[in-house]
Amino acid sequence: MTLAALPGTRVVGLGASAGGLDPLTRFFTHAPIDLGVAFVVVQHMDPKQKSMLGELLQKVTAMPVREASDAQSIEPNVVYVIPPAAELSISGNHLRVSTRPSGAHRQLPIDALFDSLARERGHQAVGIVLSGMGSDGTLGLRAIKKHGGLALVQQPESSQYDSMPSSALAAGHADFVAPPEQLPAILARALADKAGLRGTHTLDDHPQDAMALRSILALLRARTRHDFSLYKSSTLIRRIERRMAVHGLAGIDAYAGFLRQNPAEVDLLFSEVLIGVTRFFRDPPVWQELEDSALPELLARRTSAQEPLRAWVVGCSTGEEAYSLAMVFKQVTEGTAGAAGRTLQIFASDLSADAIAAARKGHYPASITADVGPERLARFFTAQAGGYTVDKRIREMVLFARHDVSRDPPFTKLDILCCRNLMIYFNATLQQHLVPLFHYGLRPGGLLVLGSSETVGRSHALFTPTHPKSRLYWRQDNRANASQLHFHSRRPLSAPAEETTTVSHPMSSSVNLQTHADQVLLKAFTPAAVLVTAGGDIVYIHGHTGKYLEPAAGKANWNIHVMTRPSIRAQLGVALQNALQSRMPVELRSLRLGEEPDGAVVDIAVQPLLEPKPLEGMVMVVFRDVPTPANGKKSRRKSTSSADPVTAAELARAHDEIRALRQEMLTSREELQAANEELQSTNEELQSANEELTTSKEEAQSMNEELQTINSELQSKLDDLALAQSDMQNLLNSTNIATLFLDNHLNVRRFTNEVTRVIHLRETDVGRPLSDLATTLLYPDLIADAQKTLQTLAFSQKDAATTDGRWYSVRIMPYRTLANVIQGTVITLVDITTAKELEARLRKE
Repeated sequence: MTLAALPGTRVVGLGASAGGLDPLTRFFTHAPIDLGVAFVVVQHMDPKQKSMLGELLQKVTAMPVREASDAQSIEPNVVYVIPPAAELSISGNHLRVSTRPSGAHRQLPIDALFDSLARERGHQAVGIVLSGMGSDGTLGLRAIKKHGGLALVQQPESSQYDSMPSSALAAGHADFVAPPEQLPAILARALADKAGLRGTHTLDDHPQDAMALRSILALLRARTRHDFSLYKSSTLIRRIERRMAVHGLAGIDAYAGFLRQNPAEVDLLFSEVLIGVTRFFRDPPVWQELEDSALPELLARRTSAQEPLRAWVVGCSTGEEAYSLAMVFKQVTEGTAGAAGRTLQIFASDLSADAIAAARKGHYPASITADVGPERLARFFTAQAGGYTVDKRIREMVLFARHDVSRDPPFTKLDILCCRNLMIYFNATLQQHLVPLFHYGLRPGGLLVLGSSETVGRSHALFTPTHPKSRLYWRQDNRANASQLHFHSRRPLSAPAEETTTVSHPMSSSVNLQTHADQVLLKAFTPAAVLVTAGGDIVYIHGHTGKYLEPAAGKANWNIHVMTRPSIRAQLGVALQNALQSRMPVELRSLRLGEEPDGAVVDIAVQPLLEPKPLEGMVMVVFRDVPTPANGKKSRRKSTSSADPVTAAELARAHDEIRALRQEMLTSREELQAANEELQSTNEELQSANEELTTSKEEAQSMNEELQTINSELQSKLDDLALAQSDMQNLLNSTNIATLFLDNHLNVRRFTNEVTRVIHLRETDVGRPLSDLATTLLYPDLIADAQKTLQTLAFSQKDAATTDGRWYSVRIMPYRTLANVIQGTVITLVDITTAKELEARLRKE
C-alpha cells in the first residue's frame, strides 16, 4: 500500500483552556526546536483583552512565537498563537484567522482547528489536548483519528482542570496519555515511526506480512466473532499501520505478536477497522433523484395504502443516512397526491455497537446545518443540548440493529435497500456475493440505492438502473442468479458444484411405464443440452456434452463461459447475452469445434425460459451436431452449391467476434470501475463530517475558562508587581520615616511600621477612618489640615509634640497616581526630637 505525501508543512495543533498556561509552558520547555513541524496553539481567551500568551511562551522556547494572522504561510519550527476573539484553522499551507462566531451552537475553537487539520493533513495531522474545562477538542480528535492522524492527551492527574483531557479519554480518542513535559518526546518518536512506515508497506514487497495479516485477522475473528478476511487488504493495512505507529512497531509481524500479548489491543484495532464516515444527504443529486422520481414511482407501484413499505439501510453508521431516507419519504408523501398516510418502516444496521447506540439517540452536533438545510432543520429537528435532535415522528420510522451483512441473513420483503459506500471496502468476492443477496431481499420492482462509486457489477440481469449514469436500480423479477445466493452463516461463498447442479422439478409421486419410456426416448433421440443461469452458471446437464464443454484448469468453476471450447466461446457468450436481453431464441449455425477445416460442426440454440415458474429467467443451451457430407462428387457438388451459405456463416461469426470484443471492452470497463472503487475507498477514509458538541452550560463555562486564562497570563505580572511592592515596602521601612497613606475619605490605606509609634495602628485597621484612631501626637488640627490638602492640593507642614515628649515634623501631601489623579493624601512624620532638644539648649545659653 502506498499513501501519497500531503503537501505543506506538517502541523501539530495544541488546544488548552483553563489552567492551560502551565502545561503549555512545560510542553515547549521540553519541545525540540528542530522537529520540522509547525505548532499551532489555540487557547480560550477573553476577546476584549490583549493576549500575553505569545510573550510568555517565548520565554521558554528558542523557536519563534508569532501571533497568527490570516493567510499567513506556515513555516516549520515556528509556534503560532491564536489571537483573541478569533477562530483559527488551516487551508493548504496557510493559516486562516476569522472572527469567532457567537451563539449557542457555534463550533468550539479547538474543535475547529482540529477539524481543519484532519481535512487538510489527513494521516499527517496531530492534535494535543491539554488542561481545560468542558469538552472542547474531543470532537476534533475524533476527526483526526478518522483520518489516520495522531492524538495526544495530557494526563488528567497532571492538569489543573481535567475536564477536557478526561472527555477525550472517555471518548476513546487518545493514542498517548502523558504529563505535558513527556509529550514532546512521545511526539518526536511517533513522528519518526510514522515517517518510516507510511508509504513503504505492501504485501507484495513483504510476503511474510501476508501470513502476519492472516494471523491478525484470526485474532480479530476469535475475539469479536467478525471475519474481516473479505475486506480489501489495502484498507486493513492502513488501519494496522496506524496502530503500529502508535506503539512504535516496525513491522506487521511485530504487531501480530503484540496483539497476542495484549488482548485489549484487539478491541482497539476492531474499532479502528470499522469505518464510520457518513453525513446527512451525502451526494445530494442521489437524494434529489429519490425525491423527484424514484420514490413517487415506487409509491405508484405499491398500490396498497394499508401495507407499510419496508426499507433496509446497510452500514448505517451513526444513523444519518437512515434518517435522511425517512425525511425524504415524508416530504414525498406529503407532496404527492394520494400518498398521504403511506408509511415506511426502515431497518438500519451496522457492525459497530457504539455507532448503533449513537444512532438511537438521534442527537447530532450543530454542524449538520450545512448538510440538512434550514427548511428540513426546522421541520424534522429540535434544537437541544448544544446541537439538534431528530424529531420523534422521524425517529419512530427507524429501527436500529447490529448486523453483519457478510455473515448474517438479510432483511427480506423490502421495497428499498440502501447500501451506499460500503461495498468499496470489500473485496470482489464479497461484492459479487452481496448483489444477489440484495436481489433476494427486495420485492419485485424494489429499489436498490448504491454509492457513487458502486455498481451491480456483472449482475446486470438482476437490476436495471433508473437511467444510464444513475446509482439507483430497479429490481428485475428474475431468478437467474439464484445459484449464486449463499448465506455466510450456513455455507461458504464458493459452494461445491454438486450442490448446485440440480433443479427441482414438479414430479409425480407415481413411477409408471410412461415415465421410463419418456426417459429412454430423451436419452436416445434428444441432443445434448445444458441449463444455465443468466450469469452462465450450469445448473443442469443433459446428455453427453464433453465434445462442447470441458473443465477449465485451476479451481473448479461450473460456468459455461469458462467451460465452453475456445473456438465457440465468444459466439456463445454473445448469444447468451442477446437472448437474455431480447427474451427471444438465438440460433448459431455451422460453428466449427476446432481449427481444422474438416473439423466437427455444431449448431447451437439458445432458448431463454419464461415458464415453468421455477425455471423462469434461466437459459437452455442445446447443441446439435451437423452431419459431415460424404466424399467425392457429392461432396464437391454440395460444397460448390453451399458456398454462399458458408460465406454467410463466416460473416455471422465475424460479427459475433466483434460483439465478443465489445463484451471484453465492457469487462475492461468493469475492472477500471473496480480500480475507481479502490480510489474511492481511500477518499472515504480521508473524509469526515464536521461535528460539534456545545451546550448552554458550556457557554457559561467558556466565560469561566476565559477568566481563568486571563488569571494565568496575569499571574507572572502579578508576581513582578508583588516583588516591586516588597521592594517599596522594604525601602520605606529602611528610611525609618513614619508614613501613613489615606484615601479620599481619609481612611487608612497603607502605613509603615514607624508610624505605629505615634498612631496606634494594626493590620486590621486598614480601611478605618483616621478620626477613629488613637494617637500620642498633640496635633488637634491634623484631620482638618488633611482635608484642606485634599481640597487645595497645597503642601502642609507643621511641628507637633507627642505625649511622651518627642517632636515630629508632620508633612501632608496629596497622593498623585501615574495618571495625575488625586486619590488621597500621604502623611509623613519625621522625628525631630534631637533637633528640638538642641534648639532648646541653644536658647538657654
